[in-house]
Amino acid sequence: MTSSTKITSSNSNDRNGWVSGFTPQTESWNGRLAMLGFVSVLLIELFSGQGVLHFWNLL
Repeated sequence: MTSSTKITSSNSNDRNGWVSGFTPQTESWNGRLAMLGFVSVLLIELFSGQGVLHFWNLL
């Protein structure tokens, strides 16, 4: 005879969950935000015609 109870864990394995600490979820969000920043830098350089540091008048 089989049991049909569902076991839930307090530590969810949701890959998109917002979890703090050194977890795989945190690394996924870190990678996503890094990709967003990289694309932002490329778009600034593409549309302004100058580097990011020149765009922000740091050089």
